[in-house]
Amino acid sequence: MKNNFQRTIHACFAGYIIQAVVNNFVPLLFLTFQETYGIPLSRITLLVTVNFGLQLLVDLASVGFVDRIGYRASLIMAHILCAAGLISLAVLPGLFSDVFYGILLSVMIYAVGGGLLEVLLSPVVEACPSDHKEQTMSLLHSFYCWGHVGVVLLSTIFFAVFGIRNWKILTCLWALIPLCNMTAFAGAPLRPVIEEGETGYSLRKLAGKKIFWIFMLMMLCAGASEQAVSQWASTFAEKGLGVSKTVGDLAGPMAFAAMMGISRMFYGKYGRKMNLDRFMAGSSVLCIASYLCISLVPYPVAGLAGCAVCGLSVGIMWPGTFSKAAAELPRGGTILFALMALAGDLGCSSGPGLAGLVSGLAGDDLKRGILTAVLFPILLLAGIAACRKRGGYHGTIKSV
Repeated sequence: MKNNFQRTIHACFAGYIIQAVVNNFVPLLFLTFQETYGIPLSRITLLVTVNFGLQLLVDLASVGFVDRIGYRASLIMAHILCAAGLISLAVLPGLFSDVFYGILLSVMIYAVGGGLLEVLLSPVVEACPSDHKEQTMSLLHSFYCWGHVGVVLLSTIFFAVFGIRNWKILTCLWALIPLCNMTAFAGAPLRPVIEEGETGYSLRKLAGKKIFWIFMLMMLCAGASEQAVSQWASTFAEKGLGVSKTVGDLAGPMAFAAMMGISRMFYGKYGRKMNLDRFMAGSSVLCIASYLCISLVPYPVAGLAGCAVCGLSVGIMWPGTFSKAAAELPRGGTILFALMALAGDLGCSSGPGLAGLVSGLAGDDLKRGILTAVLFPILLLAGIAACRKRGGYHGTIKSV
């Protein structure tokens, strides 16, 4: 029976790679959009805000329709939207007098698919029979990181060989992944998220628990702490540090993603022997230090090193918060998964959005924007302290 669900688990792994594509490919083109189409940084910031903003709206809406239409139909629809959005990115800009609106509409299409994937993949894996759910869930979240690494590395190689002018071709190639993975989910076995005979929490009951709101704040800060640097790493390395695009992409977002993936794999393997709260608190402190290094140290090498260290520090934040919530609220079901994704995506939108806004007000100075975003790991640290004060779950990792 467990072997039969390997196809399902592998398809979920690929699903996180797809989410990495839709979240991290376009940021590699920010400077290209700015130079080729004359789009100012303030408008480019809107692409990030709309992407994650729409994802969080989908997270909220999914509470009402995922259980009704079923997980399989929702998964197939998510893959279709991701593929359609990527293909549109290569087609729609040429159909608008203002290229920006074509790019924006494409981002909106794949953002809906990405939001659905965020809600669906974790509960599907959680429901699969397994003797090692902790390791499986940890590996699931790390695939987003490795997908991010793959997006940056393969895109950088493509641009170096074929030129950045051919970015539309690469966009269509990335669209093949959701199209292929859609067929895998079409025949993959799925189990119900809530076991038969059990009743999940209602929205009202969940909202009445104070610990739930602490987790929501922590999830918001986890997403913001991660994306405030991740979404701007390439642009920051190229423009703020004065390095080439190839060096910027490799030393910025790819190093960030690789370090984040390594940290998640490490905690997934050794987490049973460690106290989760202590590691999350230590990671938050390290994240604050990395933000200060990126924004205040004047040397380019130190700034690039700060981006990599930031990836290492944020690795545990998202899955760690999820772990604490799942352990404290075991009958949360689809509602809990959706609302936690909502909070995380709100953070993913507000983190880079705040950094971009402050940067624009400061004359496109990204260092000042990133310095402002240090607020998020500070708030996450406060959330961890609040959980410990309430006596909430703070032991070893249950499902990262």
